[in-house]
Amino acid sequence: MTFSWANPYPTFRSPVLARNVVSTSHPLASSAGLAQLLRGGNAVDAAIAAAAALTIVEPISNGLGSDLFAIVWDGRQLHGLNASGVAPAAWNPDYFKRRHGNAIPVRGWDSVTVPGAVAGWAALSSKCGKLQFADLLQPAIELAERGHGVARIVAHKWGLQVPLLEAQPGYAQAFMPHGRAPQPGERFVFAPAAATLRKIAASRGEAFYRGEVAQALAAHSSANGGSMTLQDLAAYAPEWVGTISADYAGHSVHQIPPNGQGIAALMALGLLQHFDITGLAPDSVESQHLQIEAMKLAFADTYRWVADARAMREVTPQHLLDKSYLAQRAKLIDRNRASDFKHGTPPSGGTVYLSTADANGMMVSLIQSNYMGFGSGVVVPDVGVSLQNRGYGFSLDAAHPNLVAGGKRPFHTIIPGFLMKGDKPQMSFGVMGGNMQPQGHLQTLVRMLVHGQQPQAACDAPRWKVATHLSVDCEKTMAPALVEALRARGHRIEAVHDAYMDFGSGQFIWKLSDDLDDGYVAASDSRRDGQALGY
Repeated sequence: MTFSWANPYPTFRSPVLARNVVSTSHPLASSAGLAQLLRGGNAVDAAIAAAAALTIVEPISNGLGSDLFAIVWDGRQLHGLNASGVAPAAWNPDYFKRRHGNAIPVRGWDSVTVPGAVAGWAALSSKCGKLQFADLLQPAIELAERGHGVARIVAHKWGLQVPLLEAQPGYAQAFMPHGRAPQPGERFVFAPAAATLRKIAASRGEAFYRGEVAQALAAHSSANGGSMTLQDLAAYAPEWVGTISADYAGHSVHQIPPNGQGIAALMALGLLQHFDITGLAPDSVESQHLQIEAMKLAFADTYRWVADARAMREVTPQHLLDKSYLAQRAKLIDRNRASDFKHGTPPSGGTVYLSTADANGMMVSLIQSNYMGFGSGVVVPDVGVSLQNRGYGFSLDAAHPNLVAGGKRPFHTIIPGFLMKGDKPQMSFGVMGGNMQPQGHLQTLVRMLVHGQQPQAACDAPRWKVATHLSVDCEKTMAPALVEALRARGHRIEAVHDAYMDFGSGQFIWKLSDDLDDGYVAASDSRRDGQALGY
């Protein structure tokens, strides 16, 4: 791949070229990961250290009560890890009907599924790590114990969440020092989380699921109307699930199988293959319109059919990626007019993202999330665990495969991506931010693979976000002429007030050649406080 190294978009960032790279949404997390590489660790060690640090320095987006997915190239093959949590055993449609008027709450204990991130760290370390697991958590422990100066964008998003969450159990005690959100540069200390990280480090995560941390979580749940029990926590285990993939522009794009929405990005790329966009300018209305329409079609099917893979009996991931089905669906796209697509019927048959790569060729794509800003808003204050609200992703529609049930994984938005060129690794990548994630995958991959834009330029380019029906939100840096041209094709360009998710944040590490001494080029999204570091 020959990139144009120009960057026509306003940016604060330059691509980083090095043999060992860590790229995350926070500089202190990137530093924590790079320290492990300098100590002789590998890309998995770096990813775990960075992920643990992010729970402290970016608590809006993730915490010790988060979920996790990862794709790892170990030097020989790809591995996919699903460390998303399952519903408490007590959950079923009648449970929510009795307690919440036939609705799943957005916040509070009844939106909390069993957290999977800590078990994911341990699983990654056991399978692919090199350094001692306990040592990997030391940077996060120090950041929590001694405190750190809160980053600018983190502080802004933190302040926006306080009015929504200050009444949730434990939230104000943990995240409102001085009765408010921290200001940029103000030191934030999270001592209870430091103590819990020490217990996790000493027990390789056992304390979180079967020890005193688990007891504290279950007790807090019981005292605040939740249904998560010690048995729910003890029964949890992450799964190595492999990947699903689709070919595009001479490469294969890999995602974690459902319950995640990565399949939406694969479907959109599969639909886009039926249009020749190579000769179109990257920021032309013709190219952007086709990408928007492909994304809308993919979402229509994703939201109807995708769930925990064990529940996808009528329509499987293979059905949704069937080439003849995608060819049929692509015919619905009008090159000149926006459409409001419905789902088809295939033939039967608040998130942080980080990427690491080392000089021996190991590459990691990892995403970790508590879903919405601060997740459920629930914090178990004595142990510093803030809990995600992934339970809100379930359905109460009895005909939907995503119907809530105990022990089942909900539909998930977080998706790590990985790019292969034949049987060789090419790029670990991801874009955080709710349903922006597959849309960010689509837009950045097209820019790199079709239009030859280097990773930082593809990352910095203005983005659009499909909202509902014909509505599309466009970033304010998008050229006014392009916005008006999209309007002329029937797209409803509207302002979507989404102060937390906005247009996502990406990290990209591209392998420059088969010679490992040539290293990588890395990009980090300027929409967050992040940074790519290397040596």
